[in-house]
Amino acid sequence: MKRQIGVDCKFAEDGLVRVYRIYMGGSWLAVEQGRQWVDRQGRHVLILMPGDEVNEICLRSDKMSWQISDLDGQRTRLA
Repeated sequence: MKRQIGVDCKFAEDGLVRVYRIYMGGSWLAVEQGRQWVDRQGRHVLILMPGDEVNEICLRSDKMSWQISDLDGQRTRLA
């Protein structure tokens, strides 16, 4: 399941995006960014959230809205 979120980011001329923070659960969370790629669904970006939690966000090309993957039970934490 995916949830809509707010994303504070900048787009470069070549289409790459730089994500600074996301709006989720009523507050802004600063994030670090990992790799990104594009497929039929849109632009995907891996982010590192507080507590070393890794998530994937996607700018859906069909809706032009950001979504975060609900990875319950599949969340990845860095050691």
